[in-house]
Amino acid sequence: MSSSGKRREVVFIEGGRTPFLRSQSDFKKLSAFDLGREAISGLVGKTQLDGSDIDHVWYGNVIQDINTSNIAREASMAAGLPDHIPATTLSMACISSNVALTTAFDAIACGRINGAIAGGVEVMSDIPIRFRKPFRQKLLETQKYRKPTDWLKFFKGLRPSHLLPEIPSISEFSTGETMGRSCDKMCAKYEVSREEQDHFAERSHLLAAKATEEGFLNDEIFPVSLKNGDKLIREDNGIRGDTSKEKLAKLRPAFVKPHGTVTAGNASFLTDGASAGLVMEKEHALERGYRPKAILRAYSYVAQRPDDELLIGPAKAVPVVLDEMNLTMDEIDVFEFHEAFAGQMVTVLKALASDDFARNRLKREQKVGEIPEEKLNTLGGSLSIGHPFAATGMRLVTTAANRLIRENGRYALIAACAAGGQGHAMVIERFEE
Repeated sequence: MSSSGKRREVVFIEGGRTPFLRSQSDFKKLSAFDLGREAISGLVGKTQLDGSDIDHVWYGNVIQDINTSNIAREASMAAGLPDHIPATTLSMACISSNVALTTAFDAIACGRINGAIAGGVEVMSDIPIRFRKPFRQKLLETQKYRKPTDWLKFFKGLRPSHLLPEIPSISEFSTGETMGRSCDKMCAKYEVSREEQDHFAERSHLLAAKATEEGFLNDEIFPVSLKNGDKLIREDNGIRGDTSKEKLAKLRPAFVKPHGTVTAGNASFLTDGASAGLVMEKEHALERGYRPKAILRAYSYVAQRPDDELLIGPAKAVPVVLDEMNLTMDEIDVFEFHEAFAGQMVTVLKALASDDFARNRLKREQKVGEIPEEKLNTLGGSLSIGHPFAATGMRLVTTAANRLIRENGRYALIAACAAGGQGHAMVIERFEE
């Protein structure tokens, strides 16, 4: 806390990201370290950041490389930040950079630090593939071998199957189900049709294509140079501006066959990318010559059982943060929600607008409220732009802050679901001097 005992105001100065690319495309030879460095150095360059104004770096990463297990530290040093700045790597699945940001928020608000960088990175083109446990244990045993004859017992107890590679599972550890299968079950439970999902996916891609063409997305992107400067990546490559409901309707179910409604076209895709944002105590920022874009006001985290409730977290997190701010849905000008699946988004929107859901699940007398389509994800979202797990949260906040300024709004609401049945929501307010 400050000397007066009051929480200090925390401002969002600037944020940005690398282009978000489909895995196994132009970023396939890069590591999380490479992209994290690009995002942080891009932020430093855009803000003309003085390293002495930063006290900590919090950075998200879900699928970690054992060689750079504290990616926050490695990427921040490689980006040119002073060596004396501590750095922490965080993981909370798809809301990892959200928790990085709110951790920085709390540290600044209570007076422990004055400034921080928060963000996240994911490179799905470079996931760690390892040997199965019996073979790993055998390899570890060799460290105790002292003579050549010790190796004679190496293959004892091993089977050919133990030599097969072990690829990280995309399923929930607690349920054994993939997120897509859980989304299918949730869509069936809340009566979300295939047509509704395809319509939402089409909307996301067309809006993102329009935003890219008009430069609104490019404004938030730090270009990445490849091949010793011979190639410069400036744009996301997963946006399908030529998509249509007719094309989407031809795709087969991806998870629950043959009657499922989640397809490759209405789900977010595996993505490589990184993000970074700068936050500071308000007076410190102004004294040092920075121009804030927004004030971080409040946030919430929730959790419920996975399975068919895996992705409904935003519907529970949103009312918590609105109540804390004493706001109604009608007072929100900008909505930026993570689009893990079109079905997940439609379900959350229906739940927020449902009196039955409010009474039975939220213990409220009436619905939280409806979100006007013209205020929601107007530049596209994760379905079209992409979803590098740990990087998405900062993308949402950056876009929300920029939209508040562009659209002359006051409040923005950010929300996201995450693996494990978790959810997050945050309210920011446009900064005015």
